[in-house]
Amino acid sequence: MPFSALPVTAAWQHRDARAGFEVAWFRAAGRGYHLSGCTTGAEDGQTWVISYAIELDQTWATRSARITGQSAAGIRRARLQADGHGHWRIDGQAASHLDGCLDVDLESSAMTNALPVHRMGLRAGDRAPVPAAYVRVPDLRVERLDQDYARIPDEDRCQRYDYAAPAFGFTCRLRYDESGLVLDYPGIAVRAM
Repeated sequence: MPFSALPVTAAWQHRDARAGFEVAWFRAAGRGYHLSGCTTGAEDGQTWVISYAIELDQTWATRSARITGQSAAGIRRARLQADGHGHWRIDGQAASHLDGCLDVDLESSAMTNALPVHRMGLRAGDRAPVPAAYVRVPDLRVERLDQDYARIPDEDRCQRYDYAAPAFGFTCRLRYDESGLVLDYPGIAVRAM
């Protein structure tokens, strides 16, 4: 089942791993999409706020991301640019460690898990490796994160994926609504609106 149109806005409540909240807005932009949002967190005795603006092309590949973070350490900014074919620049500098990545994934965000499922269009039973440019909190360090998505049969009009991030020894089952936004990210966040 293909995804329906994105809503104007959505929100998630962080849970278990951290306390906090995320709000995102979506709009078509030229031949792609513009996603923007803000997420707050309290985790391991630290608090932070991350705001983001992400540009996607018509295939849902990330073309740019502007991220600003504030914590007790101060304000930090990161600018990522991608050519849509797996080559990246971070703050204007080539980032060969991200070669092959087509998605940005913000550690602070449940929303960014929508990018690969829209882009890949997997059918039930399909599995795909999905490396991502992973932006850490609160320092905005950008790492390569190898991930794996395996689509399993839909349930109650929701697409479902078995997700794995081996670097963290983390696996879970993600549920997405009709528009392809995460409803439940076990241990991380749940959709609030």
